Amino acid sequence: MEWDAVVIGAGPAGLMAADVISAAGRRVLVLEAKPSIARKFLMAGKSGLNLTKDEPLCDLLSHFGTAQDWLAPMLRAFDADAVQSWARGLGQELFTGSTGRVFPKVMKASPLLRNWVVRLQRQGVEIRTRWYWNGWDGDALRFSTPDGEQLISARATVLALGGASWARLGSDGAWADILRDRAVECTEFAPANAALSLRWSDHMQPHFGAALKSVRWHAGDLSSRGEAILSARGLEGGGLYSLTPALRQGATFHVDLMPDVTLDAVRARLPKSLQKARLSPWLKKTLRLPPAKVALFNEMNAGQKLAPEDWPALVKRLPIKGWDIRPLDEAISTAGGVCQSAVTDDLMLAALPGTFCAGEMLDWEAPTGGYLLTGCFATGRCAGAGVLRYLSSGKTR
Repeated sequence: MEWDAVVIGAGPAGLMAADVISAAGRRVLVLEAKPSIARKFLMAGKSGLNLTKDEPLCDLLSHFGTAQDWLAPMLRAFDADAVQSWARGLGQELFTGSTGRVFPKVMKASPLLRNWVVRLQRQGVEIRTRWYWNGWDGDALRFSTPDGEQLISARATVLALGGASWARLGSDGAWADILRDRAVECTEFAPANAALSLRWSDHMQPHFGAALKSVRWHAGDLSSRGEAILSARGLEGGGLYSLTPALRQGATFHVDLMPDVTLDAVRARLPKSLQKARLSPWLKKTLRLPPAKVALFNEMNAGQKLAPEDWPALVKRLPIKGWDIRPLDEAISTAGGVCQSAVTDDLMLAALPGTFCAGEMLDWEAPTGGYLLTGCFATGRCAGAGVLRYLSSGKTR
């Protein structure tokens, strides 16, 4: 049997592509390597499914870095308003938080996913799990399955295989070598939205789990006003993730512990007699920094004799030393993958007509906070629309 379209990968991008194609009456088969679908999507929803960020398109695009011009037409066609309308169409009541982040009222991903699968099934989509893609055998797609190797024929294919992070959830990046063998240009993977490893002294242990709030992080030309958690392994949290592109380049990294107070105002709080000044009371009682901030300040300046005149500058620009980006498989997402130059505007691989790509396997990155999911939805929709145009053109592989 030849399908109109086979979608490989049942995450948000793949399911969106399948939705678009099947809604037009085309026969679609979705194949997923793992025992269940959308595992990373469900994992993201455990702490609250942040679907998108309710903001103007120009602001939304600015969070896609060097890929914003490439993704602009796709995000314009499926922006934050469109994501919200789509979710409501799947029976989800939404709310927008104070920062503009949009969530289902139930917070979880599972109700939305269940309704989405029901709609796909009504549109004739068949979903099979435990089908791991191994490339091609001639023009047929080759899979390892519980019943042995299987070949599938399709008029068009959508690859939505994810990046190379959280391999246990299905994104192992092994597809990159398969595509390179077919002359598809793919850049190397790198961590995105990654936590940082630090080796703390024993003095930090009482503060593990504490949140650093009301801070501004700086790495190179990037900055982020958001909290991070002091963990036994280092620093993690949304306030850091958007800085990963600069941190990967080894940018200087520092934090402003009092972003709402100017340097001059902090200096004005120094004791009149600097000779009698003591650092700990000044940080705790005069500046009223919480224990986690005081601990981080002391940790980063351990073993140094600091003159009181230097204290304010360090409060406003505390260097973070000895950090490393967490390994690729521990990152929330990845940079790298299929290059823009390898695909058409419809996200079809130029070297493999009839084969389209969507989601994190494309070489773009965006921070958490709704941007990552919005990008996956938008590229999945673009690839699905591209498949429909390809099928309507009557072209064959």
